[in-house]
Amino acid sequence: MQNFRPKTFDLPVQEIISEVQNHFSSQNSLIIQAPPGAGKSTLLPLALLEEPWLKGKKIVMLEPRRLATKSIAQRMADMLGEKVGQTVGYRIRFETAITDKTRLEVITEGILTRMMHQDNALENIGLLIFDEFHERNLFSEVALALAREVQQVLRPDLRILLMSATIDAPQLASLLGCQIIQSQGRQYPVETHYLNEVDEFAIGQDTARQIIPLAQTHSGDFLVFLPGQGEIKKAEEVLKRALPNDAIIPLYGQLSPMAQQKAIMPHPAGKRKIVLSTDIAETSLTIEGIRVVVDSGFAKSNRFDPRSGLSRLVLHRISKDSADQRSGRAGRLTSGHSYRLWSKATQAQLADYRTPELLEADLTGLVLDMKAWGKEDIRSMTWLTPPPSGTLALSEKVLESIDAIENGKLTEHGKEIHQLPVHPRIAHMLIYSKRMDQLSLATDVAAILEERDPLSADAGVDINLRIDALRRYRDRGVSMARIKKIEKVAQQYRRLFGIEPENTPVDPWATGLLLAYAYPERIAAARPGNNAQFQLSNGKIAQIGHRDDLAHESWLAVAHVDARDGMGKIWLASPLNPKDLAPMLKSREVLEWDRKKGGLIAQAEIRIGAIILGTRPLQSFSKRLATEAILEAIKEEGEYLLDWNEEVMQLIFQVQSLRKWNPNQSWPNWTVVRLCEDAQHWLDPYLDSVSKNEDLKKLNLSQILLHSLDFDLQSALEILAPTRLLVPSGSQIKIEYQSDGQIPRLSVRLQELFGLLETPRVNNGQVPVLIEMLSPGFKPVQLTQDLKSFWSNGYFEVRKELKRRYPKHEWPDDPISAEAVRGVKRKNQ
Repeated sequence: MQNFRPKTFDLPVQEIISEVQNHFSSQNSLIIQAPPGAGKSTLLPLALLEEPWLKGKKIVMLEPRRLATKSIAQRMADMLGEKVGQTVGYRIRFETAITDKTRLEVITEGILTRMMHQDNALENIGLLIFDEFHERNLFSEVALALAREVQQVLRPDLRILLMSATIDAPQLASLLGCQIIQSQGRQYPVETHYLNEVDEFAIGQDTARQIIPLAQTHSGDFLVFLPGQGEIKKAEEVLKRALPNDAIIPLYGQLSPMAQQKAIMPHPAGKRKIVLSTDIAETSLTIEGIRVVVDSGFAKSNRFDPRSGLSRLVLHRISKDSADQRSGRAGRLTSGHSYRLWSKATQAQLADYRTPELLEADLTGLVLDMKAWGKEDIRSMTWLTPPPSGTLALSEKVLESIDAIENGKLTEHGKEIHQLPVHPRIAHMLIYSKRMDQLSLATDVAAILEERDPLSADAGVDINLRIDALRRYRDRGVSMARIKKIEKVAQQYRRLFGIEPENTPVDPWATGLLLAYAYPERIAAARPGNNAQFQLSNGKIAQIGHRDDLAHESWLAVAHVDARDGMGKIWLASPLNPKDLAPMLKSREVLEWDRKKGGLIAQAEIRIGAIILGTRPLQSFSKRLATEAILEAIKEEGEYLLDWNEEVMQLIFQVQSLRKWNPNQSWPNWTVVRLCEDAQHWLDPYLDSVSKNEDLKKLNLSQILLHSLDFDLQSALEILAPTRLLVPSGSQIKIEYQSDGQIPRLSVRLQELFGLLETPRVNNGQVPVLIEMLSPGFKPVQLTQDLKSFWSNGYFEVRKELKRRYPKHEWPDDPISAEAVRGVKRKNQ
């Protein structure tokens, strides 16, 4: 390391090294924008190793993928003329190449949060580098939020460097309050072409068919982007037959290091390479000789899967920034070509940037991390995109169901869960499996839950069939590609606990109990009289095919279920012995209002989640709890439980009107829905003696609501919005107020208004009422807000009709000077 000289490497990032060094001599945060191949992931970190501000501390660089992590560490070690594990090392899940000499660690993003929990201040680290931050992975955003906490509270000397080619750098710089340094790189021109779109259900074959004519047109190596391993294998089959003289080389994360190197390095025999890659080749990796990029336009990303409660790969369209990253791979060494297998119209519809994983992922692990960190208000941290509040709340419910948190605080069991580098559900199951002496079985179950189902859809939903297949593979060597992948994961779990595999027959009830620990909200009891339908402990209903082997079981533990509205569908489950559930049973005192049964129900329930196994009436209970149950019922069904009669509604409309007419006054925002939701603040004191539906109906809501107003508003109410108006006949006529402050109405017989010249007004004379004039028989004859105009014009037309219909009544020629009558004043005989 002493002899390392950055200038001996001809990489574009050299132009900014001194600027970066100068910046970090006085500042602690920086963003670097540099195109792929500039050397930002290799040369730049090495150039910073001897900076005085490091003071002997390490540099830790985060990478989004395991392959890039190992490849970059190897590349930097080669540049130093050393082996990996000396100055430069790496850490990925279940694999480490670090020694006491290591000063620069390349790690996958999730590992940093675990390092932080072991050392909150990151005392041994001087610089954190977030490479390829544009990928917006969940772990990188969590790690950045925690790193900013450390930097702001404990370690202002901790440097943070974010690197990317395509991220929205100005937005990020504004959030972090730091500078942007750009490296132009040496990107050669790339000509972009748009071809026929591929069939989403045959991406591998369609892509391969479009490559064949391109291989006759262009020389140089090809880099082909496909969404996943399955599509790569299908494209490989087609291309090996069509292009026998070319080297068709796959590249994806599950390949061995030797196979991955074949894709990265030039072909030893000089053959043209056609590298079929997932998006791991989009950034970080340098693949020699690429002149042509062919992009299918699809990728697979981790999305939260409600069926399993875990994250799974989902096929989706890429974003514009991802497409640009891919195209740029054709211009690293010389001018090149990029073929996009979609139309220009589709290109215009692509999202500008990829969706942050934080918005689509299961956040249970994040919430557990934050609880362990001691952070209660998660959204208050420095997030480029804050996590959704709803998803955070759901994650807390999951953690409560597995006893990891209680009353929002991390439990001792939660701390034990947090120590395991797996999803909290799986960690909970593994911990309990040790108490059951079923740890080996639990490692098999965990591996099957994490990977794709190895059996076909018609095999049935019993997970024990999958465990049997896995154990036959280990015991007898029964070959099956998907099983091989599951066994690799199970092996990693066994290595974590230092145990040997078991290949004995499986006890299905043991499997069921393990799944019940992982998914306590999916313990399912058969519904009486509904064949193959089950009540889940989370309250939902789900079913199995009637011919399935598990259709007639009384109890199931469900692993995978469709999160549908109404009737869900169970995809993976195990039989369950209800006797094994005794430790999970909970007794709870329940006070709730049942409108159909007519009142308050007070009982003790033995239940698992929403599944009630037994009840007994409560002889005594807290009046406060009873009141809370009534208030909850009013919140949900108050529209039907309470007597919202005409008098009450008129009071509500009065207040609504005054609130609209006088926005500067403090009139409350009353509606039936809001009043039900807020009943605790105005109705609570009147509920002590309520126990039946009839008691609620007897409550005088108009008086209760009126007294909920302060004294000043009560006094102003009748002045500004009187309930009745005095008319010339001496009658007190009721005013009908309307919702949302619409014009109030006065319905009065025309004869009672004789002599009234001006239209009556409310709200200190600011709002004229709408007068609905009635005939002697109380039939509507005219609407007006301008009495003066009516007496001059409209009255005489109305008078003709009324005189014909009511000939015995008097209809004066001059209504303004005539006497108003309350009853019937007949004409003089």
